[in-house]
Amino acid sequence: MAFLDRRSPPHLITLVLVTGIAALSINIFLPSLPRMAREFGVDYRLMQLAVSGYLGVSAVLQLVIGPISDRFGRRRVLLGILVVFALATLGTIVAPNAQLFLAARFAQAVVATALVVSRAAVRDMVGGPAAASMIGYVTMGMSLVPMVGPILGGVIDEWIGWRANFVLLLGLGLAVLALAWADLGETLAAGGVPFRAQIAAYPVLLRARRFWGYSLAAAFGSGLYFAYLGAAPFVGEQVFGLTAAQVGYFFALPALGYAVGNFVSGRFATRLGMDRMVLTGTVLATAAVAVALLADLLGALNPVIFFGAVGFGGMGNGMTLPSANAGMMSVRPELAGTASGLGATLTIGGGAALSALAGALLGPGTGATPLLVLMFASSAASVASILWVFARRRRLGL
Repeated sequence: MAFLDRRSPPHLITLVLVTGIAALSINIFLPSLPRMAREFGVDYRLMQLAVSGYLGVSAVLQLVIGPISDRFGRRRVLLGILVVFALATLGTIVAPNAQLFLAARFAQAVVATALVVSRAAVRDMVGGPAAASMIGYVTMGMSLVPMVGPILGGVIDEWIGWRANFVLLLGLGLAVLALAWADLGETLAAGGVPFRAQIAAYPVLLRARRFWGYSLAAAFGSGLYFAYLGAAPFVGEQVFGLTAAQVGYFFALPALGYAVGNFVSGRFATRLGMDRMVLTGTVLATAAVAVALLADLLGALNPVIFFGAVGFGGMGNGMTLPSANAGMMSVRPELAGTASGLGATLTIGGGAALSALAGALLGPGTGATPLLVLMFASSAASVASILWVFARRRRLGL
């Protein structure tokens, strides 16, 4: 199997595109959700499982993919992920009803684990704040890829139909698979870490307060965005009266904010340090959502304030996540994939729950208030999580 074990390190653009296809698969079709529900003849809440159920399945997969990549290597696992994604995407295109579509959509969720493996590959190559900086640049590029996704998806929906979005995903998935095959060399040390050794090291990882602090900061910070994903199409259409294409345009704001935050992280993470970068990002995101919530309570909420606040929240997440992820992987560097997977399980699993809860809380006449309260609570918890890490460092005199 030597042909699956090339040792040349991957180029940055390859990591960007591999993770970008994962991000794009989440959001390109979001403006189409109400139309998909009508076409399949099902309730919007069932169709919303294409987001929350997808996230739930990917959370479970994150838990096992990390250790598998620590054992068998990053290259083989990523290639397998992309093959399964292509087959599942074909299933979403030909699905005749909502149930079969959702089954294929859940299989598509395997591609979300590409981010876990890519982060571990970065940690294989560099460590500490340098890893946070590189992850920031990788995810900055990743955020640029899906930035136009909802815009393009909304336009394609109106001109051709929602299935064309999945045709596009299939073509892009096959292209990224070809690129990864050609360029993505193995970064893991020869032989990997046997499963028995990984299991023996788990208690050390799970007892580490820093691991939990970083993981919860990432999970609650991302919860703001995942709650938004689950309910923003409904808010855009039912509260603000926007078309699918208009919702797609506004969806670019959080992606743009995330890209800016990633740039800040890449530029300044080595100077500020991981903890201060996480704290700055979580405070910024929480303050942004607080402004939108206040505007809503005062009866002054409009699409610009709502989506703009989420844009600043995305900027905060872009500053938070690279350092939080580098921090959780620094606890036991030899288990970077496992730590990345466990952290991602918390992030995606929590995101799935928040996305589903956001969808369940909204209905005729509710407005955007339940969503904003949920987003604010999640973001505020991310601030508390990183302050927990600071408190631990002060106690130890670090």
